[in-house]
Amino acid sequence: MIETIVLDVGETITRDDRYWAAWADWLSVPRHTLSALVGAVVAQGHDNAEALLLARPGIDIAAEYHAREAAGRGERLEESDLYDDVRPALSALQQAGVRVVIAGNQTRRAAELLRSLALPADLIATSGEWGVAKPQPEFFQRVMDVAQAAPEQTLYVGDHPTNDVFPAKAAGLRVAHLRRGPWGHLWASDPEVEAAADWRIHNLTQLVEIAQL
Repeated sequence: MIETIVLDVGETITRDDRYWAAWADWLSVPRHTLSALVGAVVAQGHDNAEALLLARPGIDIAAEYHAREAAGRGERLEESDLYDDVRPALSALQQAGVRVVIAGNQTRRAAELLRSLALPADLIATSGEWGVAKPQPEFFQRVMDVAQAAPEQTLYVGDHPTNDVFPAKAAGLRVAHLRRGPWGHLWASDPEVEAAADWRIHNLTQLVEIAQL
C-alpha cells in the first residue's frame, strides 16, 4: 500500500504557460517563438532552459531572473496556474490518510508562492531550498527523508522521464508517469518509460485508487 505520494511541480501541479510567457515578454521574443523553441529542445532531450539560450544567445539566466524580480516582473503563481484536478486529488488523498508531498525543481520563491496557495499538502519543498536538483540522486534522498515511509511505499509522480521517472525508480521509489505537458505527451509511449513506470496516468485523481492498492 502507498503511504506517501510525492508530486513534481511544473506540468504536474502547475501549468507552465505563465512561466514561459513571462520569459518571452521579458526577452522581447514572441510567445509562440519561445514556446516552439521549448518544444524543440524537449524533443531533442535537452533541458528546457536551453530554449532561453536559443532565444537570446549568451544570456546569463540567473542574472536575468534577478533583474526580472527587481523590476517587479518576477515569478508569480495564482489559482489559475493549477491544473483542475490538483485540489480534488490532493484533498482526496489526504482524506484517505496518504501523506502528500510536493517537491520539484523550482526556486525558493516558487516554494513560497506554492505555500501561499494553501494546497492540501503535508509538505512543499523545492530544489532551490534543498540546494540539490533532479535528476541528482541526492534530491531523491531528500524525497525519501521527508516521505516518512519506506521507498516501496512511496510513489513519485512526474511528467519528465529523465528528471522524474528514471531517477525516482533508481532510488527505489514507486513511480507514476503523468501524461501531461510536452514531456509527458512526448514520452507517453516510450518503451523505456513504460518499463520503468509502475503506473502511467493522465489525471491526478487516478492516484486515489492507486494509493489503495
